[in-house]
Amino acid sequence: MSPNWTDERARKVLRRIFDAAVESAAPGPAVLRHLPEKPRGRCIVVGAGKASAAMAAAVDAAWPDVDVSGVVVTRYGHAVPAGRIEIIESAHPVPDHNSEMAARRILAAVTNLTADDLVIALISGGGSALMCLPGEGLTLADKQAVNRALLTSGATIDEMNAVRKHLSAIKGGRLALVARPARVVTLVISDVPGDDPAAIASGPTVPDPSTLSDVRKIIDRYGLQLPVSVRDALAAGRETPKAGDFETDVRLIAAPSLALSAAADAARKEGLSPLILGDAIEGESSQLGVILSGVAASVAHNGWPIGAPAILLSGGETTVTLGNGPAGRGGRNTEFLLSFAVSIKAAPGIWGLAGDSDGIDGTEDAAGAIVAPDTLQRARHAGLDARALLSAHDSYSFFDAIGDLVRTGPTLTNVNDIRAILIT
Repeated sequence: MSPNWTDERARKVLRRIFDAAVESAAPGPAVLRHLPEKPRGRCIVVGAGKASAAMAAAVDAAWPDVDVSGVVVTRYGHAVPAGRIEIIESAHPVPDHNSEMAARRILAAVTNLTADDLVIALISGGGSALMCLPGEGLTLADKQAVNRALLTSGATIDEMNAVRKHLSAIKGGRLALVARPARVVTLVISDVPGDDPAAIASGPTVPDPSTLSDVRKIIDRYGLQLPVSVRDALAAGRETPKAGDFETDVRLIAAPSLALSAAADAARKEGLSPLILGDAIEGESSQLGVILSGVAASVAHNGWPIGAPAILLSGGETTVTLGNGPAGRGGRNTEFLLSFAVSIKAAPGIWGLAGDSDGIDGTEDAAGAIVAPDTLQRARHAGLDARALLSAHDSYSFFDAIGDLVRTGPTLTNVNDIRAILIT
């Protein structure tokens, strides 16, 4: 450990790097760089996601001379004024009545359009829950039950969305079908591994590559306990629109890979050697904590795969499988960090920050947290058992008790998780 790296300096550097990654995905500038040609007719703006309101505000401000209207839905607490475009707030990660109401309003907004009209769909992470329109024979309660089962199953985001799309009247390309013959341009802020637009917010304007057969396998793989009405709907064979069913113009305007590149640039300015491990890392949060603690130790002791002072950067979306027992408060980032702290023990010269770029880790009020060399020591002085809290999935309580949560408030964007491990 270099004597130049104090705890205060390390924390400030990590926060600057995290903030640089988030700021690179600011919705306003990203939207302006990718707007299509103005339409001959009307412009109908629709959208769903944690960044949708900020994206809508940018469109409204950019086109004062166009007949703009529309409806977008975002998470509670993420709304901003968007001029002529209506903003609705709903629940995440489990949909509520506003989620269904917003979906119906959005579908109505793109009905009976002409070929001279333009639909701009603003899609970002979280849209699957925020815009929820049950398919035929299903209710909101059915969709809520499915979401809860998926969230605790350990299923990947792609698997979750495959199930959601086949139970929806608006996702999996169905919104684009209703909008025909209007031109549809989709502006996407990605929060999924691989930046697949069909997976982001369950792809309401994108042909769906998944099938009913895929969905049935996912249900069996995770032993999902679903309502009888849901199983009947899947048995009825309601397939989603596929490639060739409609034209699509999708523009990726912000993504985890771009955010990690911005973080790497910020790290270089701090005199660090950045190593991006990947932008699509999945798996159990606690297992990733063990793995990255081993990589950090290798950097510190052997200078491999990179020499210190260095920073290991990664993104993607891990999972926390709760099982059937009681669980405490936490999210995938704080769970990752608590596992990392337990595994790295009190290694000198190693700090870590992990947070969700939208500012909300799971359902809590923090983006994530910071781990320092003295984390476990301070926890013991506070009477905390780190391993017990990790087993109870109570990582939020752990970091809250020692004052190491990172709170940003809603950032109004979402390019998934940003993890930064500093080795000095």
